[in-house]
Amino acid sequence: MQDASRELGRDRGQKPAPESHGAGADAPLVDAEVHVESFRQAREARRLELVEDYVELIADLIGDGGEARQVDIAARLGVAQPTVAKMLKRLAEDGLVQQRPYRGVFLTAAGQALAEQSRERHRIVERFLRAVGVSAETARRDAEGIEHHVSAETLEAFRRFADAKL
Repeated sequence: MQDASRELGRDRGQKPAPESHGAGADAPLVDAEVHVESFRQAREARRLELVEDYVELIADLIGDGGEARQVDIAARLGVAQPTVAKMLKRLAEDGLVQQRPYRGVFLTAAGQALAEQSRERHRIVERFLRAVGVSAETARRDAEGIEHHVSAETLEAFRRFADAKL
C-alpha cells in the first residue's frame, strides 16, 4: 500500500511521503475508540459529499437558468442520466428535492438550506486556501473535496485564519 500511495503522490507532482506507520514512526497507535470515531466521521463525510454536491449544483442551475434538468445535472457532473435519476430519487425520498414531470428538479426548503450551507463551507475552505498561498484555480478545485471532510471546529479555524489574512 505504501508503494501505491507513493506512486499516486508522484503522479500529482508531489514528493513521496517518508515511510511511516500511523501518526509517526515513534508515536503509539491511537486508542481503538478514537480510531473508530475517526473512520466513522470519514465515512459519514463521504456519504454526505455526493448529496451536498447534487443540491449545490441544483441550486446553481436554478439560479443561473431558472431550472435544473436531469440532462444538465448529468452533463455538469460527468455522469450518465440513469445515475442522476437514481440520486434524484434518493434526494426526493430524503425530502431535499421535488421532481415535477416535464419541469425539472426543484429544491425543498431543506434542500435549499443544505445547498447554502455547503456553498458557505466551500467559500470558507477556498478563502483559507487562498490565504495560505494556493492559486485561485487550485483552491477552487481543492475546496470542492475538502469542504465535505472538515469538522465544524476546523472550518471555524479556517474562517478565522482567512479573515485575519485577507
